[in-house]
Amino acid sequence: MKSLFSKNELRKIYKEKRKQWSSQQRLDFSQKIFKNYILQFNPIENQSIHIFLPIEKFFEIDTKIWIDYYWKNHIRVYIPKMLGEEIISIRYFPETVLKQNSWGIWEPETSEGEEVDFHQIITPLLYADKLGNRVGYGKGFYDRFFKRNENALKIGINYFGAGNEIIDADSFDVKLDYLISPEEILSFKEGNGAKLTK
Repeated sequence: MKSLFSKNELRKIYKEKRKQWSSQQRLDFSQKIFKNYILQFNPIENQSIHIFLPIEKFFEIDTKIWIDYYWKNHIRVYIPKMLGEEIISIRYFPETVLKQNSWGIWEPETSEGEEVDFHQIITPLLYADKLGNRVGYGKGFYDRFFKRNENALKIGINYFGAGNEIIDADSFDVKLDYLISPEEILSFKEGNGAKLTK
């Protein structure tokens, strides 16, 4: 059986895997991932964190759990807006007006972004390998965003743990620092997927 796959193959495989669960199962997984995140990273008041809003049609992790926690604990929340080929960061408040873009992603109506020294970037993905290479949706938005925010921790959250090496990862791809799944937390800071104790 084939064990190594390209990014396009992995996108198809893991998009299909997500569809197999009920909404309750996805919520349960999201809650487990959040619990692991809090145990390991424990964000504190006045930190600035960039996080995505879930794309419902792609069955993404329910990041509203994170956002509610951040607001409750006075952590500054920023969410992405796509402008051309780039992500800009916009401060997110409970009263922020959102609208769907052409991809069906909810994002702020305003385009007044900020340059922020982020502590963490909570990152969507479909798959990560054991070297920290990430497969997203193939547009390169987050790779470019990571390069503009080199000091932030790049924390991927995913339903699945790290798998076999992506055969067509290249020098343009920016690796994750950490991957959190329902079952484990992996660090790629030393170049290898070391499991962290929860």
